Amino acid sequence: MHKKHKIEEEENKDRWVVSYADFITLLFAFFTTMYAISHVDLGKLERFSGSMESAFKTSSEGDIGKGTVISGIKPINYADVGLEKDVLTELGKFGIIQDIAVVRDQRGVLISFGDFLFFGSGSAELRRESRPFLSSIATLIKKYHRDVLIEGHTDNLPVHNSHYSSNIELASSRASHVYSFLVSEEGVDASQMGIAGYGEYRPVESNATPEGRARNRRIDIVFVSKKNGT
Repeated sequence: MHKKHKIEEEENKDRWVVSYADFITLLFAFFTTMYAISHVDLGKLERFSGSMESAFKTSSEGDIGKGTVISGIKPINYADVGLEKDVLTELGKFGIIQDIAVVRDQRGVLISFGDFLFFGSGSAELRRESRPFLSSIATLIKKYHRDVLIEGHTDNLPVHNSHYSSNIELASSRASHVYSFLVSEEGVDASQMGIAGYGEYRPVESNATPEGRARNRRIDIVFVSKKNGT
């Protein structure tokens, strides 16, 4: 009996190592957690908290069963997502993605082209090189059967030629030439199309720099979302 008890004592005296290892592991986890907490991006945390708060607040218009949109959260229009993907695929064939912007906003899917892709300086005549990718846009218009707006924009520098007396006239003429090509040359349904010339009055950048003015000289083509989201 004495010998057995002695063996158990020899076996038990090293068990403190296991407890010590557990303590070190817990201590490491504690300080790792404290480090992570100390490096939280407060801006992101506030935005996340705001989103979660909005998610649990419904608008006062009816209930969820009646199709009420949760306050603060914009539903995803999957038709717009598909269209955006198709636009990028089509225009990517021409290697011009870096010269355009494709965004989804409250109106639908907007494609913004730098004016140099379509026109010479102060001109509304379409460049021959622009016609192939306008043909691709026509293919998408026919596929999606949406209303489409063509909008002309300029910078704020005065027009210096005998053809146009203002930036509004130049912007409107440019939008009209794109419209005419899509309808007359590509067979797009004219009833789907609308045009507008905004001139310098809807800039996306400051006109104080050459880079800003270049961004403002553009043609926007808007695929308007259908009300039912399809």
